[in-house]
Amino acid sequence: MELLEAIQNRHSVRKYLDKKIDETTRKELTSFMDECNRESGMNIQINYDEPTAFQSMLAKYGKFENVNNYIALVGKDNNELEQLAGYYGEKIVIKAQQLGLNTCWVAISFNKRKTKKVININSGEKLLMVISLGYGENQGYAHKEREVTNFYTASSDVPQWFLDGVKAASLAPTARNQQKFKFHYDNGMVELTSGSGIYSKTDMGIVKYHFEVGAKDAQYTWK
Repeated sequence: MELLEAIQNRHSVRKYLDKKIDETTRKELTSFMDECNRESGMNIQINYDEPTAFQSMLAKYGKFENVNNYIALVGKDNNELEQLAGYYGEKIVIKAQQLGLNTCWVAISFNKRKTKKVININSGEKLLMVISLGYGENQGYAHKEREVTNFYTASSDVPQWFLDGVKAASLAPTARNQQKFKFHYDNGMVELTSGSGIYSKTDMGIVKYHFEVGAKDAQYTWK
């Protein structure tokens, strides 16, 4: 499955089969996570066969079931953490989709206290949020797509690669599915802005990764 196809097929899943992730898939996903950590300087971790993070009333309220695996987004507690977590967390999410797994970003509906007891958080680091992981009962459901023109403005004629990038970005998961982001194009310069609000910086990281996948090898500069 190509990256763009995985982006198109990936939807949030909260209910999972009581089925272990096979060893080959674990090794490939963990290896990919290690690459992301080396590139980003983060300390992202994958916990397999560890259900306690989702054994809480919050998880039940969030309608999560059989979550036995999750990705913990851990990194240096600074101004870059949220956007880095969004970018590299989504990169791992799309890799998981390519491997036949399902996911859901989770900021609140998990037991943070219990999670902190089973992951490694070094001095100066912070657990931001987690991503549930496993074989879904289904593949999730697509939300109604908005027109690409809702997501950008331009000061010059826009090339096809920019429209392709914005289209991929429009499929990105965001907090409360509000999609409060906007691109601006000006002669090869691409600017991404987001509305204020909780997790808006994480959303920007997720959206930026989707845009880069959609734009492929186009030559442009982030403003």
